[in-house]
Amino acid sequence: MNNGRIINSDFRPPWWLKNPHLQTLWPKLLMHLGQRKPAGKQARTRLQRRRIELADGDFIDLSMGTGCTGPRILILHGLEGGLDSHYAGSLVDQLAENGFQPLFMHLRGASGEPNRLARSYHSGATGDLRAVLEALAEDASGPVSAAIGFSLGGNLLLKYLGECWSASEPPCWGAASGDPLLDRAIAVSVPFVLRDAMLRLELGFARVYRRYLIQRLKAAYQQKFATRPSPLHLDLSQIKDFNQFDDQITAPLNGFAGVFDYYQRASCRGYLRHIRTSTLIIHAADDPFMFPSTVPFEHELGPGIRLELSRHGGHVGFIEARGPGFSSGWLESKILRALRE
Repeated sequence: MNNGRIINSDFRPPWWLKNPHLQTLWPKLLMHLGQRKPAGKQARTRLQRRRIELADGDFIDLSMGTGCTGPRILILHGLEGGLDSHYAGSLVDQLAENGFQPLFMHLRGASGEPNRLARSYHSGATGDLRAVLEALAEDASGPVSAAIGFSLGGNLLLKYLGECWSASEPPCWGAASGDPLLDRAIAVSVPFVLRDAMLRLELGFARVYRRYLIQRLKAAYQQKFATRPSPLHLDLSQIKDFNQFDDQITAPLNGFAGVFDYYQRASCRGYLRHIRTSTLIIHAADDPFMFPSTVPFEHELGPGIRLELSRHGGHVGFIEARGPGFSSGWLESKILRALRE
């Protein structure tokens, strides 16, 4: 059986926008300046909320494009992401305008309404993705054709596919199995090794991202347990980094033995070799959320995977040179081409 392939990307940034932090932050700046429309409320595509009840008594919400026909495409957001993420609304509209039906999956507890159980979403909760795909497969319009995962959502998607194709390894907590119910997958800026991401976000300017995300996560925890008791006894003010947050909150709430048990079992890199579903991974070697060594080698890729690796691009950035200026549409164009293949 052949391995997957690593290919050099055709992405080219403007000369003045090669810095990985500028690439990472520029799309958000454009959104706030009004040059790239915010997603969700101002997206042109009309979205309808749908709730999927889970077997454990919890729920997951979807925002589904209405009036759209064609193959259904599921979008999975990143850590503390949502329809207001810089990549979301524009992609939803591009999918709808190009003959697809976009389905945006709000990970457990991330739809604006706290979920019912103490646990929440995390990088390895593939059982939730499985439940959503199974529910959608029962619809009259047929199963989901492809899924697109960003950052944490990309890790979740790749781990899910690896579990589905693996018949020789014992299942991990919440593992999926069987037919993946997807013909195609696309994953962008994936933190293949969660421990690497934790360590990288403690270095240099990347600590800015860590502070921002930890503040968001702590605020979500406080909101969730504002009207009900938390099963955890901790001093939230003392949590400053991901190692502490995942050890004291993510791991115990989701049944892991500790932070490194969570990082080991929820990281997707070890599952990639099993994937046979046609899968495109888009990644930048300078992604400031991880190390260059975090990127898997070609022999680690399953036969379905094509990893397109660029020298520049940051974390879900990929602002390309366009004549004397720049364009934020490279990533969407790449995704649309992959879906049409």
